[in-house]
Amino acid sequence: MIRALPIIAALGIGMLAPARAEQLIVSVSNHRVTVTPNYAGEELVLFGAVEKDDKTPPGRNNYNLVVTVNGPRTDLMTRRKERRFGIWINTDSRQFLQVPSYLAVFSNRPMDAIAPADVQRRQQLGINNILLTQRVGTDYADVVATDPFRSAFVRLRKEHGLYREETSAVTFLTPTLFRTSIPLPAEVPIGTYDVEIKLFADGALISKAETAFDIVKVGFEQFVANAARNHGFIYGLLTAAMALMSGWAASIVFRRD
Repeated sequence: MIRALPIIAALGIGMLAPARAEQLIVSVSNHRVTVTPNYAGEELVLFGAVEKDDKTPPGRNNYNLVVTVNGPRTDLMTRRKERRFGIWINTDSRQFLQVPSYLAVFSNRPMDAIAPADVQRRQQLGINNILLTQRVGTDYADVVATDPFRSAFVRLRKEHGLYREETSAVTFLTPTLFRTSIPLPAEVPIGTYDVEIKLFADGALISKAETAFDIVKVGFEQFVANAARNHGFIYGLLTAAMALMSGWAASIVFRRD
């Protein structure tokens, strides 16, 4: 009897799990973006479809989509400057821990028209609801969206095109076919980008899907990056030798007789 309980519990969980009535089929136009010396940015296209089955409520076509793109995570710092004695100096700072280096949120409607506020917070819909962990003294936490450091951090990332939110960027070509563009600026970080697509109807999450793409360096830039990462000591020696040779050559060229 005791040994049968886990089996019964497992069966109970399986029977209580709701059957999914819709599924998302998604892909991006390019799963590998190469960065060359003349790279000036690129735009990918995410496209997909809502696949229904016999469990889908008849006539349900009032779908909403939220697409969230997360770039490689890293630690970043935001500093507060104040003018003192006629000069600008750093007076305070806040470190953001393992936050997306690139963050984009696209939807077909404003977030408030897609889901209630509690669902937005729970599903992290929109930049204001996405967790951006900070080190506050000895504590680690996220804060309200209006926090001065958080607001400044997001604003600066937006100015460089690395954070963005657009509430009319997803287009439904038919009631079940959709597309959106993913702009990548020239200074886009290298690494793997995770794309999460969430489907909503009547204010509730009904399905989600994930895909990804990579941004990689090629050519001489990739050689230098690999050398610096995998052979740091030798790379440092070669860099110092090249600097000395450049200085010696400049002294010969510009030497005064």
